[in-house]
Amino acid sequence: MKIRIINPNTTRSMTDKIGHIAQSIASPGTKIVATQPDSGPRSIESHFDETVSAVGVLDEIIKGEHDCTDAYIIACFGDPALLAARELTTAPVLGIAEAAFHVASFISTKFSIVTTLGRTRIIAEELLKRYGFYDQCAKIRAAEIPVLTLEHEPDAALRLIIEECRRAKEEDQIGAIVLGCGGMADLTEHISQEIQLPVIEGVSAAIKLAESLIGLRVRTSKFGDLAFPNPKEFQGVFAHYSAGASMQT
Repeated sequence: MKIRIINPNTTRSMTDKIGHIAQSIASPGTKIVATQPDSGPRSIESHFDETVSAVGVLDEIIKGEHDCTDAYIIACFGDPALLAARELTTAPVLGIAEAAFHVASFISTKFSIVTTLGRTRIIAEELLKRYGFYDQCAKIRAAEIPVLTLEHEPDAALRLIIEECRRAKEEDQIGAIVLGCGGMADLTEHISQEIQLPVIEGVSAAIKLAESLIGLRVRTSKFGDLAFPNPKEFQGVFAHYSAGASMQT
């Protein structure tokens, strides 16, 4: 099976890290294709960043449709363009936040999220409501580190994340922690050992769930709102989307 994991930002080192973690957790025989848009923000830390990144995510889905892809993963905790991506393919498309919430709910009755910047709390809160996990999340915490600190100052970033995870364990009455950034994909085992609590990150969770969906031979429904987009004319830089019917592979 082939899983295309899309880092919606344009930082190559993060894409490579995500791809490495994904391949390490994948089953033998699963091929991971880690990719990123050609254009867009270097990191995603706001509603604006997510919106700009969405077109790049959808372009990567379209590329994957010409590459015999069995499932897709959007590796940003805001799950940007998730529903639009599902419209473009019959293959399963998973966001790492949704995947992490599901896995955390399997092993705990309450979990907290530890993310990067405080301004992104509202994004995580809205996802919890949308996916039906709002009541299972005790608190959304921020280590107050820019996303790219995970790449440029990894030791300092890890220290701050561990401190916030430890406070979550001591104060939130939880059974697990969800890491709220795709760039934290390589930190799970270290943090879990440090604080002695299950720690879930969405990249690994999404890989195993995607493999399960492929194994179950279930596809994204094309009835209702996730049907392929109606073909229509697009203009300007989006003119290439006018061949919308060609997406229906």
